[in-house]
Amino acid sequence: MAEKLLVANRGEIAVRVIRACKELSIPTVAVYSTADEHSMHVKLADEAICIGEPRSNKSYLNINNVLSAAVASGATMIHPGYGFLSENEQFAEIVASCGIKFVGPSADAISKIGDKASAKVIARKAGVPVVEGSEGIVDGLEEGLKIAKKIGFPVMIKATSGGGGRGISIIRSEKEFRDVFNRTSMEAEASFGDKNLYVEKYIENPRHIEVQVLCDSHGSCIYLGERDCSLQRRNQKIIEEGPSPVVNKALRKKMGEAAVKLAKAVNYVNAGTIEFLVDKNLNFYFIEMNTRIQVEHPVTEMITGVDLVKEQLRIALGKPLSLTQKQVVLEGHAIECRINAEDVQENFRPSPGKITQLILPGGNGIRLDTHIYPGYEVPPFYDSMLAKLIVYAPTRKEAIRKMLVALEQFMVDGITTNIEFHYSLLHTQEFISGEVDTGFIGRFLERLKEMHE
Repeated sequence: MAEKLLVANRGEIAVRVIRACKELSIPTVAVYSTADEHSMHVKLADEAICIGEPRSNKSYLNINNVLSAAVASGATMIHPGYGFLSENEQFAEIVASCGIKFVGPSADAISKIGDKASAKVIARKAGVPVVEGSEGIVDGLEEGLKIAKKIGFPVMIKATSGGGGRGISIIRSEKEFRDVFNRTSMEAEASFGDKNLYVEKYIENPRHIEVQVLCDSHGSCIYLGERDCSLQRRNQKIIEEGPSPVVNKALRKKMGEAAVKLAKAVNYVNAGTIEFLVDKNLNFYFIEMNTRIQVEHPVTEMITGVDLVKEQLRIALGKPLSLTQKQVVLEGHAIECRINAEDVQENFRPSPGKITQLILPGGNGIRLDTHIYPGYEVPPFYDSMLAKLIVYAPTRKEAIRKMLVALEQFMVDGITTNIEFHYSLLHTQEFISGEVDTGFIGRFLERLKEMHE
């Protein structure tokens, strides 16, 4: 039977998946909300079906509507992209029960490793280093406080189903713990439909480094180097690069093998990302696994030459990986900047509206993953990301210079973006020297504030 794939997402990742499918001659079906009727993924897909109102819970998060579109269109595969239903075990299970191939891991794997609390238990059993903290879900404020006192402040309270930097609180005292615990639980339930929390030691000024893995249904599992995602604002990644400026060959091998060990522990199949915190002494600790394609996957694609989305599709079709671990070679350096519709001067307030004029950067080693075009109306209902600007060069120094040139040539009129903010960050001595951590952007913003006072 001929394959047909439904993309259960929107924006740039929907466009990215559709393009990969076209290269593999797989027909595509786009789903869209009424707010996305004129979006690029709707224009590029072979078919398009409206699945509801603008609000996500009425459209992109509505499992019944998405599955109805799949059945009505005769789709044999569903790619969830990232966000929305991509890590929803119920969705993965229902898709499979309908006889449709889910381009991602099994519901069982998502359940085991996608839940941050149980993932830590699995990691410990697999011999993967983890941050000290609760063994699993914390049963209320008093138990959480008891654990916090045992491991010592500062600690982090984290939602077990959290993601995208949400559902995380950093606590530095017993009083603050009491004040914040229940509030974080309520926020987690409102954002993710799951109020469960766990507690772990907060590592001061760590680097956030993640390892990309690919696992097929034939028992092969490989790692494709690392991405350094330390530049974050409120736990939301802003700039990613690979390889990491601080990871040497020996550490890369050690982290990669730990990532593969963890994936195999849950019989993981498809693309996944294992995230680690790395302290100043280069000790690494597992924090979570993302059971989907990552926003920053192009960084890995640029330095390895591997098309991760096409590999995802091949794996879902039951084919073996197209390469072995020995064939994975990292060459050059890649940097990705997330271009968002937001006003940095107004505390990064989202800036929806109509793009009146658009000039895009280009040239050798410059890649732009986006869904925007002149006249496109940026809706206020979804994530504010407009594009991912990725550059590749033989060295990190050249990649930084190339990114600066690309940012200079990227012009968006009609809305406010964070392009100038990226430009400023890449000029800092800390970034140029590679000496940044997850708290750097917070300190940088304080520095800017002091300069303007």
